[in-house]
Amino acid sequence: MNKSELIAAVAETSGLSKNDAGRAIDGIFSTITSSLKKGDEVRLVGFGTFSISRRAATEGRNPRTGDVIKIPASKQPKFRAGKGLKEAVQ
Repeated sequence: MNKSELIAAVAETSGLSKNDAGRAIDGIFSTITSSLKKGDEVRLVGFGTFSISRRAATEGRNPRTGDVIKIPASKQPKFRAGKGLKEAVQ
């Protein structure tokens, strides 16, 4: 399912127009993104938790030349499914 299919499904389920459903979904995504940028965790009980995982700086190797390269520290978004979602897909 892509974003436009998600918007159509939400519009049909909720009785909203596609424009309203699209704005609602965009609002949800932007709110989750801004919360993660601030370092906050977003918990949706029964669905899951969005959080930030920090990766330390490491050394790697260029596979072509074998040279050692430094891989900088980074932050990665992470999603952990909640109990309700896990049970729904089994």
